[in-house]
Amino acid sequence: MKMTAFKSLAAAVALGALTLVQAPALAQDATLKVEDAWVRATVPSQHATGVFMRLTSSAPARLVGVESDAAKHVEVHEMAMQDNVMKMRQIPALDLPAGQPVELKPGGYHVMLIDLAKQVSAGDPVALTLVVEDANGQQRRVPVTATARPLAGGAAPAAKHGH
Repeated sequence: MKMTAFKSLAAAVALGALTLVQAPALAQDATLKVEDAWVRATVPSQHATGVFMRLTSSAPARLVGVESDAAKHVEVHEMAMQDNVMKMRQIPALDLPAGQPVELKPGGYHVMLIDLAKQVSAGDPVALTLVVEDANGQQRRVPVTATARPLAGGAAPAAKHGH
């Protein structure tokens, strides 16, 4: 009897350890694919930076917010021409059509980290939580880690884009 209890405890501990080891792989939401998440590194005294990624939802959804301890304010923005001037503005939500990749990239839609908690250096991981709303208005939170790329760096190499 005692041996059975020990085996059950050992199995539970092993399963718990396996779950912890697999946690990063399970961070993705089953209906939202997040690819190539990165943040632009900053210089000392820089107070804001952008976060970029590719989102593909398996069902119609909207990105309605982003949270992060890396900054006091986190906003979803778009770059758009207004009176022949490229301007950046916050948007309330970003549509994620089913099965269609949506690029968050420099010069387009992106996430802004404003009033940074500290400088973001190349290679730093930045934890984010995407707030995604489905067609029924139900919200879910999707954890994502974006890796900081050097200031001189930008989008992924052209070879990855197939242009």
